[in-house]
Amino acid sequence: MSNSTPELKYFSFGTAGKKVLSRSLAVGTKTGYRLYSLSSVDNLDQIYENESEDICIVERLFSSSLVAVVSLSSPRKLRVCHFKKGNEICNYSYSNTILGVKLNRARLVVCLEESLYIHNIHDMKVLHTIRDTPPNPAGLCCLSTNSDMCYLAYPGSSTTGEVQIFDAINLQSVSMISAHESPLAAMAISHQGNRIATASERGTVIRVFNISDGAKLYEFRRGVKRCVSICSLAFSIDGLYLCSSSNTETVHVFKLDDTKEIPQMPDEQQSWMSFLSKAVTASANYLPTQVTDVFNQGRAVASIHLPFQGLKNICTIVMVDKVLRLLVASSHGYLYVYNLDMEEGGECTLWRTHRLDGQLDVVDSPKPIKLKEVNTTKLDKTTKTESSINTKLDTGPAVDTNHMTKDCLDYTLSVANPVGSYAGALRDIPIQSVRCRESC
Repeated sequence: MSNSTPELKYFSFGTAGKKVLSRSLAVGTKTGYRLYSLSSVDNLDQIYENESEDICIVERLFSSSLVAVVSLSSPRKLRVCHFKKGNEICNYSYSNTILGVKLNRARLVVCLEESLYIHNIHDMKVLHTIRDTPPNPAGLCCLSTNSDMCYLAYPGSSTTGEVQIFDAINLQSVSMISAHESPLAAMAISHQGNRIATASERGTVIRVFNISDGAKLYEFRRGVKRCVSICSLAFSIDGLYLCSSSNTETVHVFKLDDTKEIPQMPDEQQSWMSFLSKAVTASANYLPTQVTDVFNQGRAVASIHLPFQGLKNICTIVMVDKVLRLLVASSHGYLYVYNLDMEEGGECTLWRTHRLDGQLDVVDSPKPIKLKEVNTTKLDKTTKTESSINTKLDTGPAVDTNHMTKDCLDYTLSVANPVGSYAGALRDIPIQSVRCRESC
């Protein structure tokens, strides 16, 4: 058994509905793709493995048997498969490389560099095409997981941080949100479908907007010391928390609550903070906007420090074993499970590290953190050689349909109960001097 782990080409957590949150994880490698399910913090079950070709995109709908797959050898072709039955439902060929795929119960969206295709997920017919979008080489877009409020968000500009909101059910534009001055780097829509979180390429500020009217609801400062590249944003199922990961070793968790509880401080510290707050308020008309913004922006209530930096990773917040957990999947082939104690806040505790290379065992995480080995259950592999279907490219996607996708939407989901009232803030973390400023 090799101790080396492959670099993942693609990885994504399973999509969620308005009352449920999937604990599944899909990973794509140069030799195929695997689907995992986190049944408990100690057990990451591999439920499927396909070793037919190199995979650059794999997205699973909820905990169903429906997966959308794009390979490096055929980057213009999307295949929709029923992995439990081992058959291909349909495939579409597009005029350019597929850069992103998003799906929920009602819609499947395919993102190309300058266009988006909206499919009806039940029969995979193209319902609408958004053409001539601003250049989007990263394939950045997000689709609401709530099919009742089925909003699609994508960059409205390649030079500024504008967000275009599109109604994927009624097939009409909703609004344009001017979120940042710099181009967008990450977006996420809440599971209720009413809010969107955004981050720009500078990575210092994260904002949350109301989708219906574009009003800014929250503004959080991820850091004041350095500019970073935000990898992912994710809301908790109840919409109370937002997590953010980047190319640094730190993952932040923010609380979306209008009633912010302030931790108790010694009398002398309270006096100092009171004086500082009054001084900033009194000087608001004289101080630079960047300075006053730093004091007005919210801070993370909890954080984790990963045993690596400089690697792409994604994060999500889920309820596992009736405890709120923060999951982080990294491109070097590990899944980290952290406990979230939102009453205390501060640094979160690493509970388990799971390998994502198809091995049967859970090993110690690389370098700084040492964990006990825990065995996980690996289900029977089902390997299927996918047939290659060549189609002529046209202005729209060419399609080959074998089955209706509704046949495989079994919706085997686990209910995540909303958590109660939490409070807390990061403690003993000094404010650093501002080096990278972002007013928008």
